[in-house]
Amino acid sequence: MVRQTLAHTLFILIPLGLVAEQTPTVDEIIARHIDARGGYERIQAIQTLVHSGGLYKEPGYTGSGDAFMAFRRPNLKVVGNPEKPDGYMEGWDGSAWEWFQDPGIVIRTVGAASGATRRSAEFDGPLIDYRKKGSNVSLGEPADIGGRPAYRLVVTTMDGFVRNYFIDKSSYLIVAERRSAPFHAFGDRVTTESRYDDYRPVAGFLFPFKYSETVIATGETLTEMQWGSIEANLDLSPESFSPPVFARNDLQRFLEQLFAARTDEQAVMWTYSQFRRFHPGIDTRAGVELIGYQFLKMGEVDQAITLLQANAANYPDSASSAFGLGRAFAAADNATAARAEYERASSLDPEYRRAAEALRSLE
Repeated sequence: MVRQTLAHTLFILIPLGLVAEQTPTVDEIIARHIDARGGYERIQAIQTLVHSGGLYKEPGYTGSGDAFMAFRRPNLKVVGNPEKPDGYMEGWDGSAWEWFQDPGIVIRTVGAASGATRRSAEFDGPLIDYRKKGSNVSLGEPADIGGRPAYRLVVTTMDGFVRNYFIDKSSYLIVAERRSAPFHAFGDRVTTESRYDDYRPVAGFLFPFKYSETVIATGETLTEMQWGSIEANLDLSPESFSPPVFARNDLQRFLEQLFAARTDEQAVMWTYSQFRRFHPGIDTRAGVELIGYQFLKMGEVDQAITLLQANAANYPDSASSAFGLGRAFAAADNATAARAEYERASSLDPEYRRAAEALRSLE
C-alpha cells in the first residue's frame, strides 16, 4: 500500500511537460510517412510516373529546362525522353544501361554506376514495402535538418549500400538523405546530403518537385533539379525503358566490343589492334577515350591505362588523349605519371581548361 501511494505521489509531482516522448518504431514512422503522402492504396494505384520540364543545374552548367525522367512498375526507369533522344540517356530495364548519341553506343554498366541506377529504379522509393525489396531499416540518431527536427532511418539495401533518410517529425515527409559514394563514379568517395522540397499531389500522392545535393564537408552544391511537371499513369510501353534501337556502323560495333571485353586486358588490346589494322582510315581517338573513361567507372583501372596509353601513342598531338591517360593514372593513384600527362596536354593546347584544372587538383 505504501509503495502504491509513493508511486502515485511521484507521478503527480512530475510536470506533464517533462514526460519523455515515446519514440515511434521504424514501422510506425514509415506508416505515418505513407499516410502523410496520401496512403498506400494511392501509391499502389500509380503504374507509371513521368517527370518532365526539369531544370537541372550543376557548377558551371545549367540545363535547357526540358529534363525528362520516367518510371514504370515494377522497376523500370529511364532518364532522357525516349521520344526525343538527345545526346545522352540512361536507364534500368533489368540491368543498367547508358546511351551516348556521339559516337552512338550503348553500354551495360556494372559497379558503382549500375548500383546507383538500380537502387533509384525502385518505383515506390526505399521505404515502402522495404522488406519485400530485401532491405533492412533501423532507427538512427535524430537530427535537425534546416531547423526541422527529424527522425533518421538507416536503410541498407540488399546489395549492402547504406543511406540515411530523415523524416520530418511534424510532416512525416522525407526532407533529406545522406549517403557516401564515389564522386563522378570513379573518383573518391564523398558524403553528400540531398534535400527534398516542394511536395505536391500527383494522383493524390505527394511527390517532391525540388531536389538538391551538397557535399557535407565543404557545403559545395553538386546538383539541383526543379521539375516542371510530374504526371501519373501515362501510357508508356516497356520498350520505352530500353536503349534506342539503331544500326551500328563499324566504329560503333568496335567500341561496344571493347567495353564488353573490359575485364580481359589481352582481349581488349587484341580487339583494338585488329580494328586499327583493318580500318586504318577510321578515327578512333574520341571513341576510345570515352571507352577508357567507362573502364574507369567500372573499376577496370589497369585496362583503362593500357588502352589509353595506346590511344595517346596513336594520337600524339591530341591534348584530350594525353589528358585521358592522365586521368587513368590519377585513378591508379600515380600522381607523378598523371602530372606528366596533364602537363603534356597543356603544352599541346595551352587553352585546354580541363588539364589546367587537373594540375591544380594535384597541388
